[in-house]
Amino acid sequence: MELLQQVEAFLKESAMPPSVFGRAAVRDPRLVGDLRSGREPGRLLRSRVEHFMNKWRDDARAGRVAPQGDRRTRASRDGNGNRKGKGARA
Repeated sequence: MELLQQVEAFLKESAMPPSVFGRAAVRDPRLVGDLRSGREPGRLLRSRVEHFMNKWRDDARAGRVAPQGDRRTRASRDGNGNRKGKGARA
């Protein structure tokens, strides 16, 4: 299976945004966009991406997966979706 197909399936499975995936896997937030545009990954990049996906799946099965996504949004909202912190309205 081609790496892009594996990554697309993983993004769907994990509900992880593409930029978060790229940053977490190989410190490149543009990775998925570049792959979609035809970037050909080398052997080392492929290995790092596959390792990240396999480790994430193992951690998910063990219940050790932390929420992924935009940290700014998560940090600025409470559990009910209300803003918290400095700019919050009473």
